[in-house]
Amino acid sequence: MDKTWNNKAWFLVLPVLVLVAFSAVIPLMTVVNYSVQDTFGNNVFFWAGTEWFEDLLHSSRFWEAMVRNLIFSFIILAIEVPLGIFIALNMPKKGWGVPVCLVLMALPLLVPWNVVGTIWQVFGRNDIGLLGYYVNALGIDYNYVQDPFDAWITVIIMDVWHWTSLVVLLCYAGLVSIPDAFYQAAKIDGASRWAVFRYIQLPKMQRVLLIAVLLRFMDSFMIYTEPFVVTGGGPGNSTTFLSIDLVKTALGQFDLGPAAAMSLVYFLIILLLSWVFYTVMTNYDAER
Repeated sequence: MDKTWNNKAWFLVLPVLVLVAFSAVIPLMTVVNYSVQDTFGNNVFFWAGTEWFEDLLHSSRFWEAMVRNLIFSFIILAIEVPLGIFIALNMPKKGWGVPVCLVLMALPLLVPWNVVGTIWQVFGRNDIGLLGYYVNALGIDYNYVQDPFDAWITVIIMDVWHWTSLVVLLCYAGLVSIPDAFYQAAKIDGASRWAVFRYIQLPKMQRVLLIAVLLRFMDSFMIYTEPFVVTGGGPGNSTTFLSIDLVKTALGQFDLGPAAAMSLVYFLIILLLSWVFYTVMTNYDAER
């Protein structure tokens, strides 16, 4: 017997789709318009064609910022995903400890991005910050304002503190969805802790790990507020990521054409890399 599909439910979400399309398409078209024109103010524009895109692709400043972005995202994923899995595996699955751990894990996610930057800006200072004071008291010369390596370490630790909880909560949701029958069968077979993780827990977490990796990659690749508040992109340009460089070009230098071209290329890079991540992980899951 053929099934009858009722598509009337789409009319309920149609207003939302129209609103999202309207709010997304108009700003995008504005950016596209600026990317092919030049202006000297007074709302007077001149056709520039692909000039800004050509200049961008030949700009060492753009490529250096993108390399910094890629390195930062790779480090973040390499730390937060294994750490999130480890914490989720060791969280209680029953009892009063479950809500306590979930609340503690959710707290960093509730802190606004600019507040996170302000907290770590003060926390890392040598004069009044606990981190800066005690690290220097141990004989380690730490100064994120002057040393690029210290600035990177500070930004990475700050991001790990802020966003590892997201990976933990997603992995924990995948773990608690595993039926007890799987663990009982593994116990009867005498499976080791590693075997349980390798053949039961990790496969069951693959879907949520895909979401976690995609979200963390996109967030880390688009990071702006936290490092801008802490280091301002410095010292020098050591923590000037693409987002910071884009804002400096658009607002600091008021070069709207180059900034629009950069934002479009930036968007396409994020879209392409996210698609690659998604394709590789889903194909790997299908082959298993």
